[in-house]
Amino acid sequence: MKIVSWNVNGLRAVLGKGFLDYLAREAPDIVCLQETKIDASLVDALRKALPGWHAHFHCAQRKGYSGVAILSRTKPLEVRVGCSHPAYDAEGRCLRADFDGLSIVNTYYPSGSAGDLRQQVKEAFLAYLYDWLGPQLEAQPALLHVGDFNICHREIDIHHPERHTGVSGFLPQEREWMSRLLAAGFIDTFRHFEAGGDRYSWWSYRAGARGKNLGWRIDYQLAGAALLPRLRAAALRPEVSGSDHCPTVLELS
Repeated sequence: MKIVSWNVNGLRAVLGKGFLDYLAREAPDIVCLQETKIDASLVDALRKALPGWHAHFHCAQRKGYSGVAILSRTKPLEVRVGCSHPAYDAEGRCLRADFDGLSIVNTYYPSGSAGDLRQQVKEAFLAYLYDWLGPQLEAQPALLHVGDFNICHREIDIHHPERHTGVSGFLPQEREWMSRLLAAGFIDTFRHFEAGGDRYSWWSYRAGARGKNLGWRIDYQLAGAALLPRLRAAALRPEVSGSDHCPTVLELS
């Protein structure tokens, strides 16, 4: 089984940039998308544009903002929209799909880069989701939590870490939150297979950052410990264009 997770920075936009060609090459079984930027009125048209996929969406109430989706070749046994928090659910941030032997929680975490107020929103979201995920993992140990977390966990996950002290996405409290989440029973699947540096999933559009590989690894596929025996491979796909993020890929037995 192959799972792709990707912040596409606009699903309609990436469909015009070779998205379906990439899926044909990668041949995943499940695709989790973040920052789809679509509203509910576009869902039917997008399902028609994704032939062969069961497509489920959680759209933000605000047009052109946030949103997540899960595409799968096999119809999910159950799909659960949201994380039981009215404010976060209004922003279309969380979608869960249950399959035979696997549950996936796909989340688009808030960014705090717009200023102190959004950083406060982000940290409140982190606190809430930590508490929300605990029961999810307890009830379904074969849980995969994927998405754009907007956090670099370790110095190895960001270019020139000394330049980013005090920057949202690399703040001490955010990194500590990631450590606590992993200690609570999740595995960073990419780091399970890859210990090397200079491996990133997001690059600023400014100053040719992607070409210079001045990036951040802020996109994760975190596996519940029960999935450890099933982990087979994990990778990033920086060569895949269409967004300021690249896909993350996980293979399970």
